[in-house]
Amino acid sequence: MASAMMRGAKPIASSRVSRSTRGVTVRANAGSNYGVMFRVSTFGESHGKGVGCVIDGVPPRLVITEEEIQAELDRRKPGQSIITTPRKEDDTAEILSGVVDNVTIGSPIAILVRNKNQRSQDYKEMSTAYRPSHADATYDFKYGIRAIAGGGRSSAREAIGRCAAGAIAKKILKVVANTEILAYVSSVRGIHSNVDQANFTLEDVESNIVRCPDQEAAVKMIDAINEVRTKGDSCGGEVTCVVRRCPKGLGSPVFSKLDAELAKAMLSLPATKGFEIGSGFSGSAMKGSEHNDPFYMSEEGEVRTSSNRSGGIQGGISNGEDIVIKIAFKPTSTIGINQKTVDREGNDTELRARGRHDPCVVPRAVPMVESMVAIVLVDQLLQHYGQCELLSRTDSATPDKKVNHQFEHLNAMN
Repeated sequence: MASAMMRGAKPIASSRVSRSTRGVTVRANAGSNYGVMFRVSTFGESHGKGVGCVIDGVPPRLVITEEEIQAELDRRKPGQSIITTPRKEDDTAEILSGVVDNVTIGSPIAILVRNKNQRSQDYKEMSTAYRPSHADATYDFKYGIRAIAGGGRSSAREAIGRCAAGAIAKKILKVVANTEILAYVSSVRGIHSNVDQANFTLEDVESNIVRCPDQEAAVKMIDAINEVRTKGDSCGGEVTCVVRRCPKGLGSPVFSKLDAELAKAMLSLPATKGFEIGSGFSGSAMKGSEHNDPFYMSEEGEVRTSSNRSGGIQGGISNGEDIVIKIAFKPTSTIGINQKTVDREGNDTELRARGRHDPCVVPRAVPMVESMVAIVLVDQLLQHYGQCELLSRTDSATPDKKVNHQFEHLNAMN
């Protein structure tokens, strides 16, 4: 099995991953990690022995349990409903290191989820023929070898590690700033939802299998997904994510703008094709006088905006308003319909894919989006606190005096 799955492999004697020149260390990044201070590395293939993550930089003394991590994994796991893949996995999380008696100790946290329900025989045809619009061909172009069964690293099972790390990131944000991150399915096949973004809850999101708080739209979305599913086809959709009570000051000019980091994180998720923040592309048709968010002083002494077309970020830095982003997901590329393609020998052929696949990825993408947003925000929070909160802010030039003590409860705790 291993030799068939890894056809074309040629052993190499060694690989240089870093070099030092006059005190400057250059490290190769193979694309499996994210973050500067809250650093997440994911590992594993869809049909391998397991998948998971290693998280470095988690603050010590954070209370976190396997149950909290499991709750996020359960929202992502397959086999949830008729509109998701029928693959059945428990996706049980095992914390291997970095946590003692449900408290983080400051060392790297390793989390493992073992695969149990692989059906690699379903991928026999795909061992030679490329699935149109899938990563099959480009993985061969890049590596000259690929894990064929389950799509390997291109499978959405890779996101298990992200959701596990996201559970920890969410907990940190909750403890530090009472930050809440909620995503929902906002569009499927031209069916758009009408959601009160300031007040919808997790219970609203989880009230139906498509994860859309608009119940009327949800029914239509489910019908649309079922229509393509019964024909062996697939469809895409959009996920909207709202961050409430995000600390001010996250993000840095110029290459680490918060919206740029969020865009990178969202577009790293499987099947993503588009990203918007605030007014998004519609803002390009507006005049400045229409698009600008006017400032005002609130009764609590905070600088606020009376509108939020900026989506909670200005100049690449969070301003304390709700962060609102939207992510577009393409239709699942693995479908049960004959499609023209080529094989690895360069011959024209046709492929009708088998296997168990989501007819629409967006219902299970919701927790993935939330997790990656949380990971980005925690990484930026640690960088901000380390640079900008060590010295007194009492002489800060801003009229928003609350900025001076938005983290003072942490100092009191320590």
